[in-house]
Amino acid sequence: MTGSSGVVGSAVADEMHRAGWQVRGWDMRPGPWTTHLGDLRDAKLRARAVAGADTVVHTAALHAPHVGAVPDAEFRAVNVEATAALLEQATEYGVRQLVYTSTTSVYGHALVPDDRAVWVNESLQPRPRDIYDETKLAAEALVRTHRTPATTILRIARCFPEPPATQAAHRLYRGVDVRDVATAHRLAAENHKTTGTFNIAGPLLFHPTDTRQLWQNAPALLTHRAPETAALFHRHNWPIPTRIDRVYDSSKAHRELGYHPSYDVTTLAATA
Repeated sequence: MTGSSGVVGSAVADEMHRAGWQVRGWDMRPGPWTTHLGDLRDAKLRARAVAGADTVVHTAALHAPHVGAVPDAEFRAVNVEATAALLEQATEYGVRQLVYTSTTSVYGHALVPDDRAVWVNESLQPRPRDIYDETKLAAEALVRTHRTPATTILRIARCFPEPPATQAAHRLYRGVDVRDVATAHRLAAENHKTTGTFNIAGPLLFHPTDTRQLWQNAPALLTHRAPETAALFHRHNWPIPTRIDRVYDSSKAHRELGYHPSYDVTTLAATA
């Protein structure tokens, strides 16, 4: 597990451990699941971490908040070149499977609506808008074309900590609980014969036919589709977005991996 001390990596490691996996973690920062401290680009450390592993879960990366603060060359070195080296090491040591943590951010400019919300499934062509998107998409291409080990790419939706009102709004269409993200990674590891690219987002409230109304009058549509959820927003004084510009669809992960997101606005409200 790379990035085992991060928000996503630590949640995935915890989920894998509870499911009976022996977890070996690798990060530059200490953490409860991190057994190997060091840089992803350190070849000797990489060999020690990968040797004997059945599955590699690769969550480590530079992220969107680093854009502008970290040189583009560093993004390429960490997100692309280190991923390529990890794939080669995994092949050398006979790793069966690699699960790669990507992001829905790779869709980039394709997420910009015209006269309706964008329905985002895996058939939508990514149009990267910054170095983060570019390097994550480039790493995806490396992972996808590598013959061994078998590979699965998870494009995860927004899951980092935010104020409750913001998180609740995002959970309607573009967010996901990190615990559901962790479950998706476990399912990908368990279904090692099912490869491909999957969006991982929260529970789906809307239909593909809703895209025009989502853009024109999201509160009315939410009240129609999910009245209990709309009532929760009113009860907590959380503003419902007047417009929703996109919907992340995880139906493919549901069909092929058995992914059923459990944490919605109701569970968020219970802890707010």
